[in-house]
Amino acid sequence: MSKINKKRIVDFLIDNVFFLIGCISYSAGVTIFAVPNNLAQSGMTGVAIILNYLIHTPIGITNFVLNVPLFIMAWIFIGKKFTIKTLYVTTMLSVIMDVMTSFINKGYIPAYDNGDKLLACIFCGALSGFGLSFAFLRNSTTGGTDIIMRLLKLLMPQYSMGRLTMVLDAIVVIAAAIVFKSAESALYAAILIFICSQVVDFIMYGASNGKILLVFTEKAHEVSDAVTSKMNRGISIVPVEGGYTGEKKSMLICVLRSSEVAKARKIIKGVDPNTFIVITEAREILGEGFKAPPADGDDED
Repeated sequence: MSKINKKRIVDFLIDNVFFLIGCISYSAGVTIFAVPNNLAQSGMTGVAIILNYLIHTPIGITNFVLNVPLFIMAWIFIGKKFTIKTLYVTTMLSVIMDVMTSFINKGYIPAYDNGDKLLACIFCGALSGFGLSFAFLRNSTTGGTDIIMRLLKLLMPQYSMGRLTMVLDAIVVIAAAIVFKSAESALYAAILIFICSQVVDFIMYGASNGKILLVFTEKAHEVSDAVTSKMNRGISIVPVEGGYTGEKKSMLICVLRSSEVAKARKIIKGVDPNTFIVITEAREILGEGFKAPPADGDDED
């Protein structure tokens, strides 16, 4: 067996482990915490929960049916590889949600239906975020909102993905408040969605996010040598010119973990007390000393 075939088999097995864990976690959040407390998730799952409340349709099957038109459009406009992987994960998720619902109805799994709704939001958001991140880590999604966002982005490229997501989530949350006849339901759903997004960000980027330091100094090489020798971090030196004074200086660019910023700032100020430092966020850092870049061939088509 060639190395390429072995790699594909290993990747397939790892994908399935991640997808299974992710789908079980997400399904637990929905069936154990969201449904018994009338909490609408975001995206198609939220719509499925609303329909379950109104006409008692199975959440898993409903979630899958609602995604079918999106799969067709994704196949045409986004890419085959992305669509196939997402279809696979969505099918797995839908089956697990309905199986878990059956176990809850039979008493094999307890539902959290008589407790604090805020606790239900917290645990539903945490479990859902954990499950989604496991799908995202293997370059897939659970369908629904992600497909809609990508399609809308093709039609309206001037809007950010974050803004489009916020609008879609808001529509589902408002619909849930109307159906459940409770303004509190919308507020709890907003908390749930926020927690879910924070968990996803933490798992996806928590180990690799950091800070970017932009250092303006007349002692570029001294500062660079000090940081490199004491922190083992690389620095790029860019010549700059003051727009008002015309003064020639250098700008140093350094990427650090958040925990390293205080030490770097102390080292820099020790070399040049007059240094001007700008610190900004780095959402994701790929490369040596941080997170390994994705392997070739992870494109969607």
